[in-house]
Amino acid sequence: MTRVSLAGVASYLPARFMTAAEIAAETDIPEDVIVEKFGLRGKHVAAPDEHVSDMATTVGQRLLDDGGVDPESIDVVLYFGSMWKDYPVWQAGPAIAHRLGCVNAYAVEYANVSYGAPAALRVARDILLAEDDVERVLAVGASRESYLLDYANERARFMINFGDGAAAALLSKDGGVNEVLGSHGITDGSLSRHVKVPSGGSVDPDGENRSLDVIDQAAMKDRLDEISLPNFVRAAEAALARSGASLDDVAYLCGIHMKRSMHDALVAALGVDPERAAYLDDAGHMSGVDPLLALDRARSDLAEGDLVLLLAAGTGYTWAASVVRWGAAA
Repeated sequence: MTRVSLAGVASYLPARFMTAAEIAAETDIPEDVIVEKFGLRGKHVAAPDEHVSDMATTVGQRLLDDGGVDPESIDVVLYFGSMWKDYPVWQAGPAIAHRLGCVNAYAVEYANVSYGAPAALRVARDILLAEDDVERVLAVGASRESYLLDYANERARFMINFGDGAAAALLSKDGGVNEVLGSHGITDGSLSRHVKVPSGGSVDPDGENRSLDVIDQAAMKDRLDEISLPNFVRAAEAALARSGASLDDVAYLCGIHMKRSMHDALVAALGVDPERAAYLDDAGHMSGVDPLLALDRARSDLAEGDLVLLLAAGTGYTWAASVVRWGAAA
C-alpha cells in the first residue's frame, strides 16, 4: 500500500515585530487586554516591498536547502496561503515554482484561507495517492494580511491578531518518516459573506473599502459561539477516525492562533495536555500558515510515533483537520 510522508517542513517570519504596545496604540485597546484576552504579545509584519510570493519563495527555498532537495525533482508546487496576493486575479503558484527552479512542476493553488494547512496536506496526499507518476509535492503558503487591517474599524477588532509569515511542507511517497494520515473538513456556508474585503470584486469593483470588514457582528458571534467549538472537535475526531486513532492518541496539537479563552476551551474539549498545544502568541494568525509554523517549532519536542493533530478554521466558515504520525516510517 502506498503511503505518504511529510518529508520536510519549514517556516519564515518577517524581521519586523509589532509589539502589543504598538497594536494598543493603533486600536485604543489596552495593552493588557491585547496580551491577556487576545493572547497576543506581538506579531510579525512584512516589509512594504515583501509580498506573498516573496515570502513563499523564501520559505520554499529554506525547505529545499535544509533537505538537500533538487528543485527539479518536485512534481507539484501547491500554493495554499492567503488569497490576497501580489496582484488581484493572479496565481502565485507559477511564480513561486519558477523562482524556486521547480521547472518540472505543475503549479496549483487553493483558496482555503485560514484552514489552508490541513487542507493542503489533504490535497497533496490525495494527489500523491491518485497519480502514479507524482512523487513529490511542495506545499507553500504565505500571508500578508496585516496590511488588510483597518485598526480604527471596531467591527474588525477580532482580526487585530492578523500577522504575516510563511510555511512550507514537502510530501513524498514511501521511503520517509512522518506519515500523513487522515483528514476531515466541515463547512457552514451560512457565514460565507460575513467576513470579507467589500470592494475590489465584481460586486463592487470600484469601491473604496479595501480592508477586511465584518457585517452583522452579533449574528456571526452568536452562530460561532454555538457551532465553532463542536465543529473543531468533530473535524478532529473524524480525521483521527480516518487515521485509525482517537482523541486519546493525540500527542501534540498544532492549531491556529485565536483568543486565549477559545484556545483554552478547545484544548480542554480535545483532552490535549495544554503543554503540548502550540500557542502562537508571538506571531498571531497568518491565514493558512499557523499549523505548519507550529509544527516546525515543535519538531524538537516530538518523539517517534507521536500523533500530531493539525487543526484550523477559516472564514466561510470551514473547520479542517489533518493527522501526521511523527517519526514513523511511511
